[in-house]
Amino acid sequence: MSTNSTITNGRNAFSAFIDGIRDRWAAAPSWQRWTVYIMLFVIALLLPNESFGRFMSPYSDWASVLFFPIGTYVVLAIGLNVVVGQAGLLDLGFVAFFAIGGYSMALLGTELGLNFWEILILGVILSALSGVMLGGPTLRLRGDYLAIVTLGFGEIVRQTAENTDAIGGPRGIAGIPHPPSIEGVELFGIEIFKYGVLDPRPYYYLLVVVATAIIIFVKRWEKSRVGRAWAAIREDEDAAEVMGVPTFKFKLLAFAIGASIGGAMGVVWAGKTISINPNDFLFMLSATILAAVVLGGSGNIPGVILGAFLVAWLPERFRGLSDYRILVFGAALVALMIFRPEGLLPSRRRRAELAEGTGGMGSLGAEVPGPETQRAAEGAGK
Repeated sequence: MSTNSTITNGRNAFSAFIDGIRDRWAAAPSWQRWTVYIMLFVIALLLPNESFGRFMSPYSDWASVLFFPIGTYVVLAIGLNVVVGQAGLLDLGFVAFFAIGGYSMALLGTELGLNFWEILILGVILSALSGVMLGGPTLRLRGDYLAIVTLGFGEIVRQTAENTDAIGGPRGIAGIPHPPSIEGVELFGIEIFKYGVLDPRPYYYLLVVVATAIIIFVKRWEKSRVGRAWAAIREDEDAAEVMGVPTFKFKLLAFAIGASIGGAMGVVWAGKTISINPNDFLFMLSATILAAVVLGGSGNIPGVILGAFLVAWLPERFRGLSDYRILVFGAALVALMIFRPEGLLPSRRRRAELAEGTGGMGSLGAEVPGPETQRAAEGAGK
């Protein structure tokens, strides 16, 4: 048996195993599913502890790593998944919305003295409006052309922040206020609402709550008429428009929702880090989050969360290898893309689209010819 056949059989067996779990999950009663959800939420709250930290990373404070990069990457990947995985639009400038949320927290907190929760709402609104402003004139572009425009937008935001003295210029903004603390409320012996510099765990608990709310919000959108419209646009935008789907409106909505999630994470992150500067929002962050979405399985929230966790955790776990850890990280990504090109946990629909070559814009903004399409083309050429 050839190596390719072995890889294909192994991949099919893994897919069949995952599909079996999905079938049992879909057939499970609602109370069982909600019990699992609550258990996962509790487990997430229990993660910042010493024994778990030593197992996952012996080189740094694991509570800090859970907040950044892991928790931050997870939330950003969920937001980018709305644009890339569900609507099929390639966005290479997603870090711009993260920056807008961060600078909203910095400016409104230091200059106007607004409350964290007020700034969170305003940051989400400003980021969503930025997504609409970007998408309005550009969403009639497709594929590589849209990718280039969004890449330019991300660099415009960063360069504007770097060259504008009114918002700190290259020095950035320091003295960003923390969320308001509430004394005496404890969870596992930790004052969960006492935000400060030394203990990162309260910020991690805040991030878990924000991420849970975002997941519920995105999942409801996905199962609604809007989600079905995004799937139609992703598969074949021209056919969707002929069938009466207002494609531009729904693509703009996807951009606005993804941008608002990125902005919300920017607000939370800036409230933790005390200071920000333009170098915190480089293009590499957009590329890393996109890699997490594609690696985990675009269009599937559990897969995206897994991909973001691996992308954030692998470099941290191999920190002891110094510069070679990036080589290990890159080799792991290459191996995963060879053995699971559709991602670790893709949705069934996305896997079928990629296999048949009907994925529309595809995971990376271009038409994706699948195995069936390739075999048909080879047969026609003989």
